Amino acid sequence: MPTHQTLERVHTIIWVLIYGGLLAFVLGIALHRYGEELWGTVLMVVGALDAAVGVLLLVWRSRQQVSDGPKA
Repeated sequence: MPTHQTLERVHTIIWVLIYGGLLAFVLGIALHRYGEELWGTVLMVVGALDAAVGVLLLVWRSRQQVSDGPKA
């Protein structure tokens, strides 16, 4: 079982992936609309994948129980 500190790190990574992915996705839409179809598509795909990985980690994190650390 992961420790509290490990779950806090995962929690930070989750939200960076979700918000960063959504930001990249929106920037990709903007680029796609204003003539940069290739880079817009790349950013939309990468952003969507980042956000999806963040959501999957969020589901994994919600199912974990906190360990108090090693037992003596």
